[in-house]
Formats: sequence, C-alpha cells, structure tokens
Amino acid sequence: MEAKEPKRDGTTMRKALLVINCIILSIGNCGGPLIMRLYFIHGGNRIWFSSWLETAGCPIILFPIACAYMHRSRTADPTSENKLFYMERPLFLAAIVLGIITGIDNYFYSYGLSRLPISTSSLIIASQLAFTAGFDFLLVKQKFTAYSINAVFLLTIGAGVLALHSSSDRPANEPNREYITGFVMTLAASALYGFILPLVELTYKKAKQEISYAQLVMCLVATAFGTVGMLINNDFKVVGREAREFELGETKYYVVVISSAIIR
Repeated sequence: MEAKEPKRDGTTMRKALLVINCIILSIGNCGGPLIMRLYFIHGGNRIWFSSWLETAGCPIILFPIACAYMHRSRTADPTSENKLFYMERPLFLAAIVLGIITGIDNYFYSYGLSRLPISTSSLIIASQLAFTAGFDFLLVKQKFTAYSINAVFLLTIGAGVLALHSSSDRPANEPNREYITGFVMTLAASALYGFILPLVELTYKKAKQEISYAQLVMCLVATAFGTVGMLINNDFKVVGREAREFELGETKYYVVVISSAIIR
C-alpha cells in the first residue's frame, strides 16, 4: 500500500492541474473574444496590436514553470540533475517554428474579429474541431469516432449557413468585401489552429519528452512575430493617440487592453 501512495498522489495532482487548465481555458475562450471585440467596436483598429495581445501575457506561464521546478527539487533524486530549463534542442527548434505559425494564426484571427460580430466569428472558430480532427487523423493517426464525426458535421453545416445568410448579422455600414474578407480570414485562422494542435502533439511524440517550456517558447516567438508586425505598421506610435480617442475613455482603453492580454 505504501508503494502505491506516490503514484496515487501524482495522479491526483495531474487531475487537479487538468481541471485548473480547463477552467482557465474556458475563461480565455469565452472572455477573450468579447473583450477584444469591445476594443474594435469602440474605436480600436490596430489589428497587429490585437494579434500581439493574444500572446503578450505569456510571461504568466513562468509561475507554473517555477512551481514545477520547485516540485522537482523536492521530489527528485538528490543525485540527479534538476535543470531549470528542461528542454532538448529539437523540441526548442520545433517550438520556434510553431510560434511563427501561431503568430500568423493570431493575425488571421484578429483580422476576422475586427470585421465580424462575436456570434459569427465564434461559430466559425468552433469549426476548428473539424480541422483538428482531420489533421489529427493525418499527422497523429487519431481515429474518428461517432461523436467527433457528428460534432464536425454540425459545426461545418453551421458555418455554411452563416456564409449563405451573412447579411443578417453584418455590422452596420460595413462593405460587403470587408465582411467576406473577415469571414475568410477567420476560417483560415480556424484551419491553421486546427493544424497547430496536432502538430504540437506530434512534436512531443517525436521528441519523446514531457511537456515543459515549449508553450512558453511558442508564445514568446508569436509575440516577437507580432512585435515585428507592429513595428512595420507603426502601431507603437499610435497606441497613445488611440487610447485618448477611445469611446469609453483612456483609462478603460488600457483596462480592455491589459485584460485582453491576460485572459487570452
């Protein structure tokens, strides 16, 4: 019985972390788009800045990393080496590539969110399940189930209905071309994110290493990608002016921006 106690404790810890991760992910997925849409409808129009915010809050990941390091320090064999940066070079290089792809996906998503209402963009983004299932089957050889096929079918039909009846929820005074472009960019973001998730799984499978700092590296690279876009687009020079002209006020502008960076 005593020998099984550490294993039981480890299983309980994993389940607790999984629950916490699901809660945080739910808050981010629900609150992030709402806050960012609030930014756009009240005077914000910097798409590169919006995409940069999606991963700018990534340093918060350092907190669970520090907790994991301290946990390893207490439980690891005293004779073994406890590295602070526990990450092999192949996984590090793969994380850089994934970070660049994530940066592109962030831009697609932000562009679509700036043109579409939440109801439309959320349903289109939900279609990423279809892309994830497809790429998961091709890259990781994950088998389809009746539940996944049913979910993919319904979400795909929903996106198709929106495409055929897009005039019902189109923002006022928005040109037809911009709305269609936003629809296409959001769909592209959904497809690209559906490709990223199986690719991350395949990366860890090939690297044969537990999840460590790859997520942090991915977010840092994606943030750097967005920073380059902001520099080229001169976003840093106009953020102050945009804050002063924000319809809800300058203080609420920074509240919206900071909240978006943390939640997303």
